[in-house]
This record gives sequence, C-alpha cells and structure tokens, in this order.
Amino acid sequence: FPSLSGNDNSEALPESIPSAPGTLPHFMEEPDDAYIIKSNPIVLRCKAMPAMQIFFKCNGEWVHQNEHVSEESMDETTGLKVREVFINVTRQQVEDFHGPEDYWCQCVAWSHLGTSKSRKASVRIAYLRKNFEQDPQGKEVPIEGMIVLHCRPPEGVPAAEVEWLKNEEPIDSNLDENIDTRADHNLIIRQARLSDSGNYTCMAANIVAKRRSMSATVVVYVNGGWSSWTEWSNCNARCGRGWQKRSRTCTNPAPLNGGAFCEGMSVQKITCTSLCPVDGNWEVWSEWSVCSPECEHLRVRECIAPPPRNGGKFCEGLSQESENCTEGLCIQDKKPLHEIKSQNIETASDIALYSGLGAAVIAVAVLVVGVTLYRRSQSEYGVDVIDSSALTGGFQTFNFKTVRQGNSLLLNPSMQPDLTVSRTYSGPICLQDPMDKELMTESSLFNPLSDIKVKVQSSFMVSLGVTERAEYHGKAHSGTFPHGNNRAFGTIQARNKATYIQNLSSISTRSELKTTAIFGHLGGRLVVPNTGVSLLIPHGAIPEESSWEIYLAITQKESSLQPEGADVLLGPEVTCGPSELSVSSPFALTIPHCAEVNSEHWNIHLKKRTQQGKWEEVMSVEEETTSCYCLLDPYACHILLNSFGTYALIGEPISDCAVRQLKVAVFGCLSCNSLDYNLRVYCMDNTPCAFQEVVLDERLQGGQLLEEPKLLPFQGNTFSLQISVLDIPPFLWRIKPFTACQEVPFSRVWCNSQKPLHCAFSLERYSPATTQLSCKICVRQVKGHEQILQIQTSILENERETITFFAHEDGNFPAQMGPKAFKIPYSIRQRICATFDTPNAKGKDWQMLAQKNSINRNLSYFATQSSPSAVILDLWEARHQHDGDLDSLACALEEIGRTHSKISDVTETEMEEPDFSYRQNGL
Repeated sequence: FPSLSGNDNSEALPESIPSAPGTLPHFMEEPDDAYIIKSNPIVLRCKAMPAMQIFFKCNGEWVHQNEHVSEESMDETTGLKVREVFINVTRQQVEDFHGPEDYWCQCVAWSHLGTSKSRKASVRIAYLRKNFEQDPQGKEVPIEGMIVLHCRPPEGVPAAEVEWLKNEEPIDSNLDENIDTRADHNLIIRQARLSDSGNYTCMAANIVAKRRSMSATVVVYVNGGWSSWTEWSNCNARCGRGWQKRSRTCTNPAPLNGGAFCEGMSVQKITCTSLCPVDGNWEVWSEWSVCSPECEHLRVRECIAPPPRNGGKFCEGLSQESENCTEGLCIQDKKPLHEIKSQNIETASDIALYSGLGAAVIAVAVLVVGVTLYRRSQSEYGVDVIDSSALTGGFQTFNFKTVRQGNSLLLNPSMQPDLTVSRTYSGPICLQDPMDKELMTESSLFNPLSDIKVKVQSSFMVSLGVTERAEYHGKAHSGTFPHGNNRAFGTIQARNKATYIQNLSSISTRSELKTTAIFGHLGGRLVVPNTGVSLLIPHGAIPEESSWEIYLAITQKESSLQPEGADVLLGPEVTCGPSELSVSSPFALTIPHCAEVNSEHWNIHLKKRTQQGKWEEVMSVEEETTSCYCLLDPYACHILLNSFGTYALIGEPISDCAVRQLKVAVFGCLSCNSLDYNLRVYCMDNTPCAFQEVVLDERLQGGQLLEEPKLLPFQGNTFSLQISVLDIPPFLWRIKPFTACQEVPFSRVWCNSQKPLHCAFSLERYSPATTQLSCKICVRQVKGHEQILQIQTSILENERETITFFAHEDGNFPAQMGPKAFKIPYSIRQRICATFDTPNAKGKDWQMLAQKNSINRNLSYFATQSSPSAVILDLWEARHQHDGDLDSLACALEEIGRTHSKISDVTETEMEEPDFSYRQNGL
C-alpha cells in the first residue's frame, strides 16, 4: 500500500489489488452520523472482515494514516482477520470545510479479493439558539371553548423536541383525550374545562441544551346565567294598592374566573291591588207569614245588604223570627166554626196545588225516560264517522252519525232509515267555500252515500285519498275497474269538506302530494311532483278495453310505522291503489331514501301495511325472492310489485359507520319587529319529498331560501349535532345571548324520521339602514362531518336572489299515458324482448341484458316472469326517468353483440310509428 504521509494524502490508493483467493470485506460496523457538541471532538469508527487495511476518506480526500487508530483481531468462527479503525473529527475541521453539503466521512476496506466502501456519515456542529421563534400567548376562553397555544421552538441542530408544561408539570396527551400536542408543536385543548386554567410553558430541548418559552396564562371563564324566577310574593297591602315582587339569582351558572355577570334585573316589582274586606249586613225583615195551624207566623231576612266579601264578617244575629199570631188565644182541638171553615178551604187549595205539581213531575219524568230510550235505540244503530282536524289548530272535531246498513236489529230493513246529523262545535269555524253550505242539509250530505260503508280516518287522509276505499256494490265488467265508481272518493271529499277545513293555501299545497290518472292497456307513468316518488304501469299490465283510475300519494301525517330499536324510516310512506286491483305484469314503484348505500353498514327492508293497519315485512333488499324485486340506487329504491298498497323502507344499521344523508337548508324571514330577522335552519332526510314539505311550510310563513342546500353525512355513532351561527358582522347585527350555538341529541336526529329538525336563530340589526346580512351557518356532527353554509342576502324582499327549489320541475307532467310515458319505443321494445327472451347457447340472453344494466342479483325473480326482458326494461325505465339516455342502453346492447344501431337516433315521429324497422344482426 502506498504511504499516506503529510503532503501526499491526496494520492489515490489502489481501488483493488491483484485477485487472490478470499472474499470482499464485509462491514460489521459502519460510521454513524454524529454531532459535535461545543468543542468536543467526535469519534468515527469502522469495523470490517476480512480486512487487510481500512482507511477513512472525508469530503473526498484520504485521511492521513497517522490519524487512524487501528485494532486487529481474528474471528474465532471463520478464522478471518477482523480490523477496526477509529478517527477523531474536530470542530475546527468541520468549520473550515465549505462545501455544497455537510462534512462527511466514509471508510474503505481492502482484502485479497478487492475493496468495499461503507456508508457516508455526516458530521454537523450541534447548537440550539436561545430565543423562541414564537412564544405561546396567554388567553381567556369560555368554558367548552377551544384553546390553541402556538409554540415555534428556537432554531437548532438537531431540531429541538418540544414538551409542554402546565404549572411546571409535564402534560401527557396520551392520558387525556381532550388534549392534543401532536400538531406542529402546538397545544390544542378541544373543549376547555375549569381545570384547564393555569400557566403553560413550552420546553424545547436537543442534545446541546434546553430552552424555556415565556409562560402563557390561560383562564377558562364561565359567564353567569340567571336562575328561574321565584313565584310572585303576596301583595304587601292587605287592602288597596300595593306591590309584589319576584327575584332570580345569577347562579345558573355563577360567573367564574372573570366571566360576565348576568345582564338584566335580579328583582322585578309590579303593582297590585288587594280587595278590601266588606262586612255583611242584614237586609230588612220580610213581612210576617200567614198564621200557621200552630198559631205562629214567621219572618226572615238575608245577609245581603251587602253580603260579606273579601274575607269580611258575616252578619250577627238570627236570620228568622217566629211569634204567636193570636196573642195567646190559640185553640187547636176545638176551633171556632169560622176557623174550621177557613182552614178547610186552605187545606183544599193546598191539596189542589200539590196534586198539580205531582202531575207535572210525573209528566216530565215520562218525557225524560222516553227521550233516553229513543236516543239509546238510535245509538245502537248509528256509526260515528269521526274526523280529527288536528292539523289546523283553529278547527275542532265534527261528529256525523248515520244509520248502520244491514243491521239485523232493524225491524224493516227495506225501509229507508231516518238520517240524522249531529254536530259539535267546540272552536271557531271558518267556512271558506260555498260548498260548505251542503252541511246545512242532511239529504245533500248522505243521500249519495246510502249504499256505501264509509270510514274516514282523518281529514288529511281524505284530502290525500289514502283512506280505506269504500266497498263498491255496483257491478263491474270482469277485469275492468270503471273509474265512475271511484267518484265515491270525490263525493266523500266534497260533501265532508267541512270535516277537514283548512286555510286555502294549506289545501293547495297539500294537494301536490297526491296525483291521480286513468290508465288503459298502453300503461303510463304517474309522478308525485318534486318528491322523487313515481309509479310506472307497463304496457299490457291492464287488460285491453279497460280503464283504471290509479292514484299515488305520500302520507304526510305521522306514520303508523314505528321502527323498533335503532331501525329508522329511510323515506316517505307511499300509497298506490286502489288496493283491490291486480295487474298481469309487475309495475315499478320508485321510493326515494336517505341512506348511504353500503351492505356492510345497512340492512334495508321493504314493509307493507296490511288492511288491519299492521306492518309486515315484504323482503330484505339483499334477499333472494321471487315475490318482488328491489333495486337500490344511491338515492332511490325501485321496486317491482304485483299488488297495490302502502309501502315504506326501513333501515337497520349494522355498524356505527352507517350514514344517513341529511339535507341542510337555511331560510330567512322578518319578524313582526322590523329590526328582527329570523334564520331557520332545517336538517331533513335527503329526499325530495322531505325538502318539498319544508319548502311548502316556509312559503306559508313567507320564508326565503337563502343558500343552496347542502348534504351532511350523519353517522350512527351516537354523537350529537351542533348548529351554530358564525361571523355575525359586529356593530351591524347582534344575536341573542346563549343562542349562537344549539346542540341536538343524537337520538332526536337519527330517529326523527317524521318531521324535519328545525332550529331558529334570532338576529337583531342595530339600525333600519342595515339591509344586508352576511354570516355563516355551521352544521357539524361531533366527531363527524360538518357543512358550512355562507349566507349573503338582502333583507329587502325585492333585492333578494331567487334560488331554485327543485332540480326536476316535473309538476307540469304528473301523469303521462301511452307511448309518451316511455323512453324506449314500443316497436323496439318488442324486438329486444323477442331477441333476449330466447335462450342462447353463448349466454347472450336476458341474463346478460340484466348484467349490462347493473342487475346482478336475484335473477331468479326475472326467470319466473313470462318475459324477463320486458321486466328488465321496465326497471330501466323506472331508473332513468330523469337522466335516461338511450345511448347507454344501445351501448349495452352493442356490447352483447345483438345490435349496431343507436336507439337514440329515433325521432319523435319514428317513436310513434308501430312498424319502425329495427335492424339486428342475424334477424
């Protein structure tokens, strides 16, 4: 090896020596990165086997061999030579080096076979500056507020580690979930507690030194709150004008740590007047009565001049007096003749008087008994048709009693019964339509209904047409439902209109949640506008030369379906009917839902209400059955059914990760006071019908949608929902104290499937000149998602921007009959069915058609249908009523290899032509 002397250390050592038996050196220890602390040199070491020589190279130059300390040994296992080498690196060497990278060293080892190089070890001078780049700042925060203390440690090599002290004691965030110290050296306390008050210090340390930041004092304060008022004290004046008072204390909670004292008065006084006591006084005596057989007469007086009042004393003395009226000459056994005659005359007159009174009493009793028996007999034959008008606060119950038909107790069933009407008005009645005058005559109310048994459950159900249908006694043709018989519904609605009187705006809005149309053999589509609920009657489901009146409605009253446990109602309760009709091929019912579809988190069931009002399970969405079919899309469920009735979707959460999609909407409205402005925040199911119900109610209140609604995924993790108003412009607006944030328990949000959740915030502007409002509404689930709605609106109605309520304005087409209701022309549909219903050896049949349309489960249902392809196409029509693109269906057919023509090229006139030429390969 060449010598490494003073000036030739830049000479390169040989990278290898002539080959010889052996192996390349293997490093058992390589030099590590090191830091020079103060002026102390560091030692780099290297160990290799087998190694004849080891030298260090620093910054590309060989280190002089005199600076190496070498030790040699023999490995007992292999017998190979082991060499270990040390060098010292001083602070001066590192400071004198000026290169593009840190000072580095590596070692090179030689053996008979060649050389090996170790890793590069960097050597840096360690230091830690004295001053923190940012010291934590003290602050005062309200209880349950968030505390964030920032700390940026001094510059240092290596980088300083940070530790937080509270009152000189280390903080361990692992022991307190409320404290987080991981975020960029900052200290975060999520919800401040009284115990979090104290002095906080940021400690920075590395291998050189430790540094302390300035201490930051944190004060957690509690603003005071008033207790409830005490009861009013008694009036302090026993008689006349005085005062009474009530008080409250600032102890709910009491202000702590400098928190604000309660605003307002702790004592209230009002004037009162106590009625003065009035002592009673006798009126004058009455005239003496006639002389009695006992020779006495009487006189009386009453304590009414005045009567005692307000605790005054009652009159003292007797209220009646008696004395002898014959001056002691009374003869009772042997009366003088004139006395006997006069006495007999008086006795005879008394007998006549008493006899007359007795006869009158008997007559009255007989009359009462007769009326009672008559009413009892009438009540045995009567049926109450009771309507509850609870939906409108100003109108009370009406009772209509009619004679029950077919009662075996009637003596002559063929006789026309006497119809009576009884009404009970227990509140103000407002007749808003001339039709209400029909209530004034009994015949006009009940004559058309004498052959129908009617049971009305509620006025609201009558308005929807979702009541139990009447029993039709008229004859109908086989397989036909004459829509004329259905007039019974209109008759009931018109003639019993007074039983569900509401204000006109309410009636007009409620009618939007029910639609009715007459369908024939060509089928069609029925839609409840802006609700996402629709009904598709396929071609051929109704017999030829028949017309059926079919209705579709949404139950807006509280559903009779009460989910058990953690189960929730995921959408509206939908009724289609009449229930006694049966179709020859399945119809498609579309019901929107609010679940985030995931079979690992939800188990979704379809339920149907029986005629007895009970709910029974039809199927689980994931179930394999041939009775019906459920296809679950992200926002709606499409159900193939053969029987009409009332249906609903129930969700059973399997895990805490189950998500219920909520829609958050904000409405604004001026209050009676022109300086007040109300913000109403709704959290409702993410279904169009739930949003429409809110919109209709807000229209009645004069509300205005202020921002596009947003979706909030609400998890079933039992954590509550917080709604708060942020960034209120100071000096222009203010919000009432303790109302800026409202928290709603989890159960109320998760299980409240009937009515939207509603929170109101009351703002006040300081000046009438303020016409603009800018703020934020934050809706967040604790340990969940959050949404921010930015409000930027004018409180002047003529300056507001109009925000569209609904994405699909289908209100103008609630019903479509015949070919116009379907996107696929009937002639093309026939050819598709003829092609794919035929079994194919290559598997190109209806099963592949289902697969290409994302229908991969419960195929046994389609196998039981007379035309599986037709049912699959019906399902496609139901799924794509708004976003249907015939190109997508054409592409699916082309992928199967059955067609090369695009269905979407068909024009409107061609769609109506029955003999449209549909080209297929091989046909």
